[in-house]
Amino acid sequence: MVVGTAQAVFRLEWAHSLKEKRMTAKSLIERTQHKFRVAVAEVDTQEVHQTLTIGIACVSNEGRHAEAVLASVQQFLESSTEAELIFWETELIYS
Repeated sequence: MVVGTAQAVFRLEWAHSLKEKRMTAKSLIERTQHKFRVAVAEVDTQEVHQTLTIGIACVSNEGRHAEAVLASVQQFLESSTEAELIFWETELIYS
């Protein structure tokens, strides 16, 4: 079993309130979950209105498949929002 994880940090320069940030976060998280069937959640910087940090996780039987899924998620996230992706980190956990 392989668990693929990723952390994505976005800059939302246009967000002037936590309400604007949360609307963006909710939409992005729901669309990503629906399209890729991965676990997605806001994991950090919840009280910073111009920074969105989300975590992504997927389970697979092969490392290559988990890497491919996370790469597809990254491309989707970059093209699906006006927010700028400023950090992306992945990790594979084998058991």
